[in-house]
Amino acid sequence: MQLRFSGEIWFWRGPAPFHFVTVPPAESEMIGDVASVVTYGWGMIPASVTIGSTTLTTALWPKDGGYIVPIKKALQDREGVTIDDVVEITLDIDA
Repeated sequence: MQLRFSGEIWFWRGPAPFHFVTVPPAESEMIGDVASVVTYGWGMIPASVTIGSTTLTTALWPKDGGYIVPIKKALQDREGVTIDDVVEITLDIDA
């Protein structure tokens, strides 16, 4: 499954700081349809995330009935993106 969407990078200051983009509702619903097949536990969904020309592997986090995409530091540095930037994301989920 490949999904494309845009979203704003936001900051969450949990036990460790993280940057995320929220998956839009329609795409979250599609992910939810395959979640039981692809999750490795706790609702986490393994995926490849592409912004610009950089692709990294990560896991989508469930949040508020949808999903959020962690934006790793390596991806931020390679693509020159940060908090409040709107980015185009391609998610590849092996469903």
